[in-house]
Amino acid sequence: MNGPADPPQEGYEELRPGGPARIPGPRGAADDLDPRHAPEPLPEPPAAPEPPPPPRTHAVLKSLLGAWALAACSAEETQAVEDHLTECAQCAEEALRLRDAVGLLHPEDSLDLKPLLRSRVLEDCLGKRPARIPVPPWANPYDTETARLDALLRDFGDSEWQTPVRLKWFEEERRQSRRTTVAGVIGHLLTVDGLVATALGLDDPLGPEAPSDATGRTEHYWSSAEQPITRQIREPWREQGHTLLRTVSFAGRGVGELSVDYGPFALPLGDAFLERAFECWVHAWDIAEAVDYPYDPPSGPHLHRMIDLAARLLPSALAHRRRAGLAAPVRGLVAAGAPGRTLHLEIEGAGGGSWDIALDSPAAKPSAEHTVAQIALDGAEFCQLAAGHISPEEAAVGQHGDREAIRDVLFAAASLSRL
Repeated sequence: MNGPADPPQEGYEELRPGGPARIPGPRGAADDLDPRHAPEPLPEPPAAPEPPPPPRTHAVLKSLLGAWALAACSAEETQAVEDHLTECAQCAEEALRLRDAVGLLHPEDSLDLKPLLRSRVLEDCLGKRPARIPVPPWANPYDTETARLDALLRDFGDSEWQTPVRLKWFEEERRQSRRTTVAGVIGHLLTVDGLVATALGLDDPLGPEAPSDATGRTEHYWSSAEQPITRQIREPWREQGHTLLRTVSFAGRGVGELSVDYGPFALPLGDAFLERAFECWVHAWDIAEAVDYPYDPPSGPHLHRMIDLAARLLPSALAHRRRAGLAAPVRGLVAAGAPGRTLHLEIEGAGGGSWDIALDSPAAKPSAEHTVAQIALDGAEFCQLAAGHISPEEAAVGQHGDREAIRDVLFAAASLSRL
């Protein structure tokens, strides 16, 4: 009997029917199976270099000019465009036009800063880490207004510094004016700020022989300075302002009571800084108007303090006009400190408030029970009146009561102005 076929032995292939037997080849040595003795693989052939990109045509490079002007190209595209601009005058001109247009879309920092932006940043910083030597609160309006004016002047060219500016003020019964330049206005501020400097024991910018009144100092400076006054005046003006602020910051609490002599009158140092802040704003307004540039009024809190100073000066200004025969005489005798006739002044808008003005004497005590007249006036318009920019007849006021008292107070407000 035939049994089942034996399985083929290892190393042999099963014979195909009718085919010759196949003898396997020799087996490798045991060492050959050890991977440590395996032959090293042959190195791969180097990759063929990528072909360079085809050169961009004139049409393609021209289409990239807009993206190049906006800085939106890749580094490779930027290099290709700029290489092309050195060879193609037509595209170079177009690139300049596009770059100028982009400059209009992205102007440089505007001078139209929000009021108190600088003060808010400082307040936030000082709230986190208080300064060792802070600026006194009564000097803050001066600090802010000089900084705002300096920002307006910062980008002026030589021609703008020679722009004509007409300064206006009110004297006796008439409006006065004087023509100067932007540089002349800054020289005027420098000379009058010098009165505060001398009160603090600092050097007078005009020297020891300078006049002691504000108007005389300005006339002296304008007549003795090299003409025309140039933009170089900005540096000494700002340096003097910084020195004033540093000095009062280090001087201690009592410095605000020092007296600043203006010639015809004197003010405590704290009020003098407010007065200088008001004049700085008024003349910045004059300059901005001359160069056709918008200029905002001071912040509400600072404007309120300036209006408050003017309101406190009104009784003395009224008494001065009365002595000169420019105001109605006092009706009867009023003892010092006793209640006298009173005018109620209501200022509306930002910085507004209400004040009772003594009509008969600066020493009289204002009293609501003795109010004989009332005036309501917008804050910005009251400041224009006190600066001599509008006359008392032009002031649009709400009036009630004694017409003579109303007229006297409006003219007294205008008389606070000067060159």
